[in-house]
Amino acid sequence: MRTHRIAANGLSHFVRDCGDEAAPAAILLHGFPDSSAVFDRLTPFLTDGGYRVIAPDLRGFGETDMPARVADYDIRTGAAVDVIAILDALKIERAHLAGHDFGAPVAWVLAAQSPQRFYSLSALSVGHMRAFLSAGAEQKRRSFYILVHQLRGLCEWLYRRDDWALLRAHWKGVRDPEETIRLLSRPGRLTAGLNWYRANASLARMLAPPKPGEWGEERVSIPALGVWSAGEKYLVEDQMVRSGDYVDGVWTYARLEDAGHWMQEDAPEALSKLLLGHWRAAEAG
Repeated sequence: MRTHRIAANGLSHFVRDCGDEAAPAAILLHGFPDSSAVFDRLTPFLTDGGYRVIAPDLRGFGETDMPARVADYDIRTGAAVDVIAILDALKIERAHLAGHDFGAPVAWVLAAQSPQRFYSLSALSVGHMRAFLSAGAEQKRRSFYILVHQLRGLCEWLYRRDDWALLRAHWKGVRDPEETIRLLSRPGRLTAGLNWYRANASLARMLAPPKPGEWGEERVSIPALGVWSAGEKYLVEDQMVRSGDYVDGVWTYARLEDAGHWMQEDAPEALSKLLLGHWRAAEAG
């Protein structure tokens, strides 16, 4: 594994870079409360499959700089621009694109607005934002935590109390949270992660999302894969299945039976087979 410090879009970004530099590239985008390390179990399967894997710490997370303003975490002017700048800095003209959790909305935006830079889109767990917002009462129940994330100061206290008991409860039996807790315990880092929700998933935006066209291009013209896991606690299956309504290219839906929300850690080999098959099909046209 190579690591880079890349100056892009006014920030210093920490980027993991694995595999043959001459191989086709894939860029993997993580979500909250993770860093690029969340793809560590998945990456060897992808590099063994013949791909170069680029995984940045998104703004505010891991070792990448954290802007101070909530507005700086808006996906369209923040992370989406960061990703293109990172690819430019690495001299990668075109790559496969995959995003998990909050990284998936970033990937949906990039695929819709910069299709010339990507061979394919893979959305893990989180579907197209329009499909998510219209997924019904059960999705709204599962999304209650997003409203809690809007409570500045109080939400930070809730996460930190009793030695991060709330975060540990989410990951009980799933993964070891110690490294993520260490990263989030640094000054300002938890707030930076929560600002992703405050900038992009406010109560007002969820109740009255912008009209079609106000978010820019939303339809995806490149081949797209949506993967949902049967053990998912936060997202209903319908929000991923119905994401195909927003894809004009080839749409593929896949369901992983033996995985929870962090499918890349629960079932890395099974997920890698889906990704590699999707990427090769997209390249073949």
